[in-house]
Amino acid sequence: MGVTIFAPAYTSIAEVAQIRAFDAAFTLTGLVVTKLDGTAKGGVVFALAREFGIPIRFAGIGERPEDLRVFDPEAFVDALLPEALGG
Repeated sequence: MGVTIFAPAYTSIAEVAQIRAFDAAFTLTGLVVTKLDGTAKGGVVFALAREFGIPIRFAGIGERPEDLRVFDPEAFVDALLPEALGG
């Protein structure tokens, strides 16, 4: 059975420790990053995905169900680094 973890874009070091403990108890199989509509950039999601070897499945950009989107890594990087990419 798969377990998907929901983590806010502003996930802290303390929260990463909690996610590690959760992964030890229940093998994580996916990540949903939430609160991308706020001021946090959300770069921590790549570190989480890499550390736990799990895909980022969805991104939440609001509070409504329709604000949950299939994660698009290219669009995410474009939004994260618009100046570096000439945007």
